[in-house]
Amino acid sequence: MSRTNFLRGGVRLPLELPVEVHWKGRRGKKQHAHGKTVAISGNGFYLILPKRLAHETPIDFTMDLPVELTRIPMKLAGQGRVVRGKLSSAETGIAAIIDDYHFLLAAPEV
Repeated sequence: MSRTNFLRGGVRLPLELPVEVHWKGRRGKKQHAHGKTVAISGNGFYLILPKRLAHETPIDFTMDLPVELTRIPMKLAGQGRVVRGKLSSAETGIAAIIDDYHFLLAAPEV
């Protein structure tokens, strides 16, 4: 079994969550985009972004977790890297591996 197939073999949860992604562009300039997840697993996630990111691009991400699951407003923040992408006419699908993460308490919406 190849490493790629092994990494893709985990259970994926179909969750559409807002996500913000930060990375450094080709010239080292900091960039960011807002998107949404399509699926999340224990190793990573698949998301839709309006920008295309190169393979192995390091990313920082923050996603809002559903209060129905966490019972309090929380975010998942961490670092990862792009492992593959799929370009369509209007959007880009990106698969990323999570290298490190932590939970943040979020301010409740008023």
